Amino acid sequence: MSVIERPAAGAPDVHRRDPAGGRGGALRRWVRGNGLAAVIFLLPMLIAFGVFSWYPIARALLMSLQQTNLVDPAEFVGLDNYAYVLQDPQLWTAVKNTGYFAALALVFGYPVPLVLAVLMSEVRRWRGVYTALAYLPVVVPPVVAVLLWKFFYDGGPDGVFNTLLGWVGLGPYAWLNSSSLAMPSLVLEATWAAAGGTVIIYLAALTAVPPELYDAAEVDGASLWQKVWHVTLPQLRGILLITLILQLIGTAQVFLEPYLFTGGGPADATLTVLLLIYNYAFGSSLSGDFGAATAASVMLAGVLALLSALYFRLTRSWSQS
Repeated sequence: MSVIERPAAGAPDVHRRDPAGGRGGALRRWVRGNGLAAVIFLLPMLIAFGVFSWYPIARALLMSLQQTNLVDPAEFVGLDNYAYVLQDPQLWTAVKNTGYFAALALVFGYPVPLVLAVLMSEVRRWRGVYTALAYLPVVVPPVVAVLLWKFFYDGGPDGVFNTLLGWVGLGPYAWLNSSSLAMPSLVLEATWAAAGGTVIIYLAALTAVPPELYDAAEVDGASLWQKVWHVTLPQLRGILLITLILQLIGTAQVFLEPYLFTGGGPADATLTVLLLIYNYAFGSSLSGDFGAATAASVMLAGVLALLSALYFRLTRSWSQS
């Protein structure tokens, strides 16, 4: 039977690892394993990300607690800016209009890229030409596109859309000067301008769908609609969820169309949250209220973050099934 000898009192235990030495050894192994080199290579990106991303966020949070026009010295006012924005009756008009725009874009604009991508994937000839034509609106500068569509939306009888509708006995319509037609007109142009990028994403995702699934469905006598419903949509489930949340976030921050088309009119019918934030900062006078503008921006960012977290939580099981 072996006897375990204990070290004498005061003698060092050679079998016990020195904690400091262990940490030092781990650090040396991390350095020899190119850990330090990775940090050095990442450092410029981390600095740039901090300067251009995290610092503006922190600066905006601070500015939302101040009354400032970026010229005079800032005055700390606490939560007064948030209270001012919440009590502004235009805020709830802007929220309602933004929700209306998002709903119209979701009902009419969200299915359009998917339908175009599916139809283009079934085309055997000239697919590249159709893809280029679908992506062409994305290449057009936004200001040029708005000027083009403003010409189309001319409310007179000689306007492009009114002329086309006049051939079937309809119109003329005051597209951008009508409280009921202004927002759908903006949604139509925004859908045209943004659909091309999403079409490309769907076309790329469709190339990853195994052709055997379509062959099996065709052998079973499935129609085009049945193949789309039972094969295409389940295979694109993850992409559809991502594009949906991106569209919701994008439509909640719509600014370009109402700013360039109508300026929020007529009668605030197209005033959106981001346009209201712009008006806080630049619309009233040369010395804008940047504190209220940043407070509204922070609230918008918080609402979008909560909605995104709730969305991903509710769709987690469905996206992974």
